[in-house]
Amino acid sequence: MSVLIKPAQSFRNDFSFTNSAKAIARFPFPFPEDRYQYSVNIEPAAPREPGSVFEHLFDIDEHYRSEVAERALVLENDPRRAIVMPHMQSASWDALELIMEHLAADYPDWFALERDEDRWQWTNRALGIEQTFRFGDESTLPYAPLEYIARQTQGDFALLDQRDGDLFMDAGVITSPADWSLAFDAGMSFKQWHAPVPLAHQMGVFERALKYLLAIKAGAPVRRLNWTLTVHPRLDTSPETYHEWGRDRGIVTAHNAGELVHLRVELQTMARLPRSHALMFSIRTYLCSVADICTNAAWAQRLHRVLRDLPAPIADYKGMTRYRPALVEWLSQFDR
Repeated sequence: MSVLIKPAQSFRNDFSFTNSAKAIARFPFPFPEDRYQYSVNIEPAAPREPGSVFEHLFDIDEHYRSEVAERALVLENDPRRAIVMPHMQSASWDALELIMEHLAADYPDWFALERDEDRWQWTNRALGIEQTFRFGDESTLPYAPLEYIARQTQGDFALLDQRDGDLFMDAGVITSPADWSLAFDAGMSFKQWHAPVPLAHQMGVFERALKYLLAIKAGAPVRRLNWTLTVHPRLDTSPETYHEWGRDRGIVTAHNAGELVHLRVELQTMARLPRSHALMFSIRTYLCSVADICTNAAWAQRLHRVLRDLPAPIADYKGMTRYRPALVEWLSQFDR
């Protein structure tokens, strides 16, 4: 199925980002029940419904140009959003190969890859790119391999080195994080970078998740959904830019909550890279205003109940404590 890509819209300043009716319909609504609790919720990343966000390993949608333009702005302002430790060079080429292969196979209208031994030619029609390079030779690309392909793909990427029975965040291109920092977390273990999450540790969620992730084999990727809320359709909610977005939490009222607050869902995919044995952790973020979510009556009712009954430590961790009462009041009109 061919993907229609819109002209670039903005995730900052005038916030011109909008979802079409099709984008709303395929939005990965993350709540299977009226009540939310932490769980491992990992499943095999097998292809699912045609046209859904689960059809392909890497989802390309109408916001493609918008998201790659946003990534370029972030990297221009803060090059530390792309980090690759020296021992992760092989993993970076692994990631480039996997992403290029899937984009070319799944979206042939937009991408093409031709290979003659180590001489490769990459075509990106959406961005007007024709690039010939030698696989494994960084000097033949305009950017390091992970950054090069991340600049042409929706979603963030972390490459996790597996050693000593743990996973370490030793490389990544992270330009749309939900209140975390690659520069801070680089080099941390799985348990260390998840340390701030409340309640889940007492439930043993991360111990089970780590055991599962360590056993992932090449060719058998897995996925899960994660979620939070964001005021305005803003992708870059990093600690480095908190001075730009933190104050937004104070402008939400029971009158404007539906338009201002956006449900932010991450489709997280974990894939073993065959040469390096590193684990690629891709984080594809979807944004949808609560008003658009509520065009689906079942979603509107469930979102009200989930947010109304959300435990206070989780609400605080997700940064919604200040405006949750106003949002719940706005949502209550759909649950009577």
